[in-house]
Amino acid sequence: MLHELHIRNLGVIEEATAEFSTGLSVVTGETGAGKTMVVSSLRLLSGHRADASRVRNGADRASVEGIFSADSAAVDELVEQVGGYLDDGEVIASRTVNATGRSRAHLAGKTVAAGVLGEFAGHVITIHGQNDQLRLLDPVRQLGALDDYAGLGEKVATYQARRAEWLRLDKDLRRRMEARRDLALESETLQRAVEAIDEIDPQPGEDVEVKAQIKRLQAADDIRAGLQRAQAALDGMDGLSGDDFGDSEGASALVGQATNELTNLTDTEAEGGNLSDLADRLGEVSVLLADISSEIGQALLDVPDPDELDGLLQRQTQLRELRKYAVDVNGALAWREQARERLESMDVSDEALQKLQDDVAAARDAAHAVAEELSSARVRASKKFSKAVTEEIRGLHMSAEIRVDVRQPGEKADEKAGELGPHGIDEVEFQLVQGGNVNPLAGSASGGELSRVMLALEVVLAAGTEGGRTMVFDEVDAGVGGKAAVEIGRRLAKLAVDNQVIVVTHLPQVAAFGDAHVYVAKATSADSVTSSVRTLSEDERVEELSRMLAGLESETGRAHAEELMVMATEAKAKL
Repeated sequence: MLHELHIRNLGVIEEATAEFSTGLSVVTGETGAGKTMVVSSLRLLSGHRADASRVRNGADRASVEGIFSADSAAVDELVEQVGGYLDDGEVIASRTVNATGRSRAHLAGKTVAAGVLGEFAGHVITIHGQNDQLRLLDPVRQLGALDDYAGLGEKVATYQARRAEWLRLDKDLRRRMEARRDLALESETLQRAVEAIDEIDPQPGEDVEVKAQIKRLQAADDIRAGLQRAQAALDGMDGLSGDDFGDSEGASALVGQATNELTNLTDTEAEGGNLSDLADRLGEVSVLLADISSEIGQALLDVPDPDELDGLLQRQTQLRELRKYAVDVNGALAWREQARERLESMDVSDEALQKLQDDVAAARDAAHAVAEELSSARVRASKKFSKAVTEEIRGLHMSAEIRVDVRQPGEKADEKAGELGPHGIDEVEFQLVQGGNVNPLAGSASGGELSRVMLALEVVLAAGTEGGRTMVFDEVDAGVGGKAAVEIGRRLAKLAVDNQVIVVTHLPQVAAFGDAHVYVAKATSADSVTSSVRTLSEDERVEELSRMLAGLESETGRAHAEELMVMATEAKAKL
């Protein structure tokens, strides 16, 4: 339910606030006063396209704010999803439109996309204008109206889900059949690549690890050579270090000779000499050199075998083959997994294609089964629907009959799936029967007749739904007068028993049925046109109805207005 609507700088309205209550609220005013701006503001709050031309001349932006209440779990869930909040069960929705054309939307205190406002409005408000009358001529809209009446929403959703699955499988099958040769070549290429990677059998991060090991082994060669040269210097070894030391004796042998010489001299040394001490010290050096030589030999044994380096270099060469697939081993492994998934999805073998054909047929049969159920339900509902709408339009003084023709078109020769359309296998056409002539509603109804048919549809559809919605009608009574206008007012009042109904009208017969009367007044100056919005008192309502009846205020007009209000009050009491 809409409680309050605040408009600023929208069209001719500089700033206005309108309060709405339950029941039927009528909006009237002179031509050009801005009555339609009330509907335009609600369309903005419903997420419709923002038009910069609606911004009042001289203003930077226009804004609309509405305060709604909705006893709906869907609304509560939506508010929770956007992170908003409810204020005493009320939701505030707003829309701002800049003169540049950009707009911002807010719901429950949070900035949201305009589409979110549309989703919110879908739960609380329905707007019908003259454009909606034209959309009534659309066969898809007619089909949707029949489905709404029959309560087939869930069945339609089930059908559309199964149709979508069938179309997906069918598209995949067509793609594989049409590109079978290309897919076969691609499959062979991918299979060879996967096999090549499998043959190398890389491990995650192996290239990095091998590179590090090679670096360590290459350094080990230098260590081995240095140790060998050191050992040759100590022990006089030939071989690797022979070029450096020739046939000279090692340090250990030379120290041993020096020790022997000093030892031999100690026998002839005079009392108090120190040659014996020197010989002992050289003996210690000889022992130390022997220990060092032994440890150098052990260190040589611990240096990795050069054959291991050769193996690692060969492995590195293998891993480099993977660079044709990715920059490193991990990338190549990821590419292999993607290739395997691709291979599974592009299996073009006869067995795979046959299985897919079977799946397509099964999915199509499943969708067609639901479509048949939908069709049967629509045929059953169409008769009841036609009768209900016909009763309503005859009550609106329209001597005609509405028929709902549900038919199945023939399958298109050039499109195998032509019979399974977005909404099923049916086409629906609303027909107007007058004077024994049956014609499509689209080609035979006048503007006034369309208004009455749309109102009749709303009354019929509302009878099968829960109340509590806000319904807005923008001059749906155009082209209607006399007793038909009175009946339109009566049916709008009937709708307002369980729903909040807001009607923009120029007919006093309709306005008289209002539970509340909102008047849009226009003030014209040399520079601008400004409109204001206010709720009329009972006396003011009489004056406004008098103006609408006669175009001027007079005692006769007032009497007619009062009589009209009494008639409307009595009629509403019988609803």
